[in-house]
Amino acid sequence: QVQVAESGGGLVQSGESLRLSCAASGRTFSSYHMGWFRQAPGKEREFVAAISWSGASPVYADSVKGRFTISRDNAKNTLYLQMNSLKPEDTALYYCAGNYNYRTHEAEYWGQGTQVTVSS
Repeated sequence: QVQVAESGGGLVQSGESLRLSCAASGRTFSSYHMGWFRQAPGKEREFVAAISWSGASPVYADSVKGRFTISRDNAKNTLYLQMNSLKPEDTALYYCAGNYNYRTHEAEYWGQGTQVTVSS
């Protein structure tokens, strides 16, 4: 089992960058595929990015490909999401997801979320 907590959200202007972090507890973090999801007001939660337990095989939603980079540091039990060239449509509550399933796009463990707001 793993518990996760996101940080790093905030209010930025269009074109700026943010880096989200997800601190995980438990010794099993390094064995889990991890992901990031987001939910905008009035919309369903959507997939953003995922990374395998080893840091390989990153995958991205088309809407963020080329702008966002997912990475992890297993020694620090931390997952990251570097977000560049942010757009107003990236405004959402961003969730860290543990034990991500590449086939079903579902995850078993969720954080409380960190708010990202991009002004135009």
